[in-house]
Amino acid sequence: MVEGRAALVTGPRGVGFDIARALRRGGARVCLTDPDPAWLDQAEAALGGGEDVLTVAAQGHDAAERAQVVERCVERFGSLDLLANNAATNPRHGPLADADLGQVAQVIEVGALAPLGWVQQAWSGWLAAHGGAVVNVASFAWLEPEPDLGASDASTAALLHLTRQLAVELAPGVRVNAIAPALVTSRLGVALHADDEAAPGPSAMLRPSFLSDVGTAARFLLSDEAGWVSGETMVLDGGRRLAGSTA
Repeated sequence: MVEGRAALVTGPRGVGFDIARALRRGGARVCLTDPDPAWLDQAEAALGGGEDVLTVAAQGHDAAERAQVVERCVERFGSLDLLANNAATNPRHGPLADADLGQVAQVIEVGALAPLGWVQQAWSGWLAAHGGAVVNVASFAWLEPEPDLGASDASTAALLHLTRQLAVELAPGVRVNAIAPALVTSRLGVALHADDEAAPGPSAMLRPSFLSDVGTAARFLLSDEAGWVSGETMVLDGGRRLAGSTA
């Protein structure tokens, strides 16, 4: 259960928004953070607003702004029990052999270092003393090398190792898990595969993955029902690996 818990969701667009929506449907109070105030206003309205929804504009790579978000969340809700790390970017699309290292660094900063920063802030601001749960949103793609997406896949692999490392370090009070969805109908997912000649590979479930699939899985891992699960990555691919595809 997540009812009555206070959750912070970073990057509340696409996948992040559906995580927030799933948490709200489960009775959690949610704080959303994103650099774009206009987007946050739309997300807050879509979630019904009110005292159980808080939005705070912030840059995830800025330590001072992360601290402000956690402080605002605790002030509003009286706790910060759950953290969903969802922010991602992919400004580098191409082979790593001739990649601009600044672009690669940006991918890793947003995809791995910023989530670690959010965990550190949530830990010092509430979780260390009170316990809770963390879920990191990764990607199914890291399982195999992909043409032109090496920076993103390397960042994802780093995030999944951080998930295991933090699960050990923050135990027993805080559980840390990850979800690794196949391509879903999010803006970033569509953008990454916009030039593909073929659709994503076949799924044993014979349907594409939906944002709600990810939201439901994240809510489970953050809930008491997953109280014996930590350091794990839940792959959400509809059986795609069984069908021989990693797309």
